[in-house]
Amino acid sequence: MVFKAKRRTVVTTAAGVFVLLVAALVVTVFTQGNGNASDGNMVAYPVGQRPAAPDFTATSLTGTPINFASYRGKIVVLNIWGSWCGPCRGEGQTLKYLDEEYGPQGIAFLGDDIQDTPANALSFMHGEGITYPSVNDANGAVEERLAIAVPVNGLPTTLVIDKTGHIAGLIDGPATYPDVTTLLKDAAVTQ
Repeated sequence: MVFKAKRRTVVTTAAGVFVLLVAALVVTVFTQGNGNASDGNMVAYPVGQRPAAPDFTATSLTGTPINFASYRGKIVVLNIWGSWCGPCRGEGQTLKYLDEEYGPQGIAFLGDDIQDTPANALSFMHGEGITYPSVNDANGAVEERLAIAVPVNGLPTTLVIDKTGHIAGLIDGPATYPDVTTLLKDAAVTQ
């Protein structure tokens, strides 16, 4: 009788462990998207509770003035990055692909290159084939303005801003295709 009770306990424990392992596997598969693990956290802000994106004026890496207010009326993917940042470099091709896919649909892409030199940043962008502009934010002033509205905990951070100039969501860490496309769908809803 004792043997059967111990056996039942072992079988029940093993079944419980198996269920937990299967659940962990399912969560892992569904959070990795198209084979790209998301190292960051995605936050979506519901309509009516979205913080306003602060306006800023800065100079692009090529010397052209950029006034963020001119982006009103468009959905914007704003990526805070630096060419010296490994995870930022790793997400470069994803953002390039997203820009190529969604740019023709009227989605604007803009980078905020912080604590960097224009030469290093442009070299990285040219090497990756990234064509959307980035502002030269060597002292982090634009990043600080954005951090007033939402938490910017490090690099990379990607904000998706709706047509009304409100932040629909952010990705704290490397941007993945599934996370950005989810936030772009959310940003399309502004009522």
